[in-house]
Amino acid sequence: MDSEHDQGRPGVPRRAFLRIAGVSAAGAVVAACGPDTPSAPVASTAPAVTSSVPPASRLPTGPPNWDDLRSQLTGGLVRPGAEGYATAKRGFNQLFDGNNPVAVATVSTVEDVQTCLRAAAGRVTIAARSGGHSYAGYSVPEGGLVVDVAGLNKIDVQGGKAVIGAGAKLGAVYAALAQAGRALPAGSCPTVGIAGLTLGGGIGVLARKYGLTCDHLSSAQVVTADGRALTASADSEPDLFWALRGGGGGNFGIVTEFTFDTDPAPDLTVFSLRFPPGSAAGVLAAWQQWIAAMPPELWANLVLSGGSPVQCRVGGCYVGGAAGLNTLLNNLTTNAGARPTQRVVKSLDYLGAMKYFEGSSNRQSFVASSRIITTPVDAAKLVAAADGRAGTDLLIDGLGGAVAGPAKDATAFWHRDALASVQVYAPATAKTRTKVAQSVGEVVAGLAAAGAGGGYVNYIDPALPDWKTAYYGDNAKRLVDVSKKYDPQNVFRFGQGVVS
Repeated sequence: MDSEHDQGRPGVPRRAFLRIAGVSAAGAVVAACGPDTPSAPVASTAPAVTSSVPPASRLPTGPPNWDDLRSQLTGGLVRPGAEGYATAKRGFNQLFDGNNPVAVATVSTVEDVQTCLRAAAGRVTIAARSGGHSYAGYSVPEGGLVVDVAGLNKIDVQGGKAVIGAGAKLGAVYAALAQAGRALPAGSCPTVGIAGLTLGGGIGVLARKYGLTCDHLSSAQVVTADGRALTASADSEPDLFWALRGGGGGNFGIVTEFTFDTDPAPDLTVFSLRFPPGSAAGVLAAWQQWIAAMPPELWANLVLSGGSPVQCRVGGCYVGGAAGLNTLLNNLTTNAGARPTQRVVKSLDYLGAMKYFEGSSNRQSFVASSRIITTPVDAAKLVAAADGRAGTDLLIDGLGGAVAGPAKDATAFWHRDALASVQVYAPATAKTRTKVAQSVGEVVAGLAAAGAGGGYVNYIDPALPDWKTAYYGDNAKRLVDVSKKYDPQNVFRFGQGVVS
């Protein structure tokens, strides 16, 4: 279970942007990537989940036969004590390097995935891993089996369709799409896996114009807990297809391949504005009104860097030329109460823009959480949550536009009416982890007091109160039903699984 890291864009700390980014091949838990009040409930018109799946038989007991499993895989199987285990087991966040899976299987075919499930389902915890960016380390389960799908990384772009293996990373995806003159809205961090990103929704720098990554999914190949290989689409396994579009990674099966509808690759104009110290509250107040009024061609984020005083910068991109963008930026700077100390505007092609926003590929060590802004919040209170917290960043990504097009229950992604998502990101070490986690929790509570609620599953946070409602709102019940239909024995269980 990974997540969707999107740290590290200009106008945002050059870290691993865990946001616009992946969990596992089966799902991406982030994968996150508080005591919330989710978006206003909407009466569900979704069809009831009915099951034609036969009742599950008893799962086997006792440990898997690891030697037998190793002999059947085209990839490999590494266990504790073996050479390469320490490297094979690790995910993106160094805080979870102490987690010790009982085995790491590398798979290169659908049959390998089926073999892993038939050998280990019900015997040990199973987690698929694509990019390994799970904020909570769920893709490195203590005492469990990691099914590493990195080898399932083919990228085939033909016309308007892109068939992408669950192990493909965003950097490679963007390069292949650009070569074919196509685009897919997705995250920023080049090492985030397409699986975790998509399964949690997929917020990115082109979301306001083109929608979420999951909105472009036309079908997915999934291996279920009982080892069956299914195609999930609008016409085949529609309940599963609904759940895979925003229901989080690791819940319903192991996805091995995605088919996406793509768009023609646009030319983009990127920008960065830095504002003087002490101006954060005024800029945030103006930004919230501004982004809501902007055309969907413009995407922008606002970054608050904690400290005394809180620092503020705005960055983003525009599907169009510099002249049109500058007019829109002037509207913000006129109402922000402060003039930017630095203003950068640059025209780039699609691939150049994706590289502009990408952060470091190096592994990170951090604690993170999230909130959702549905209507403009009290800017002064939100900024106060970051006051004095040096090293902590609040990454506020504008939503709306095409994200708001589908109904809230049309896919599993609940936050269709959101104005913005807020990621709280704080570097930590093994020694400072407890203290930093407490600080992040206090920031999240401060955001709630300012009027931000909910949470984004790709910034998954084990400490988030009422997390199921925060991530999924009224879609949570249907997600539980889908999970029970396709995984009745709860093989894909983890701390914040839909059925946990």
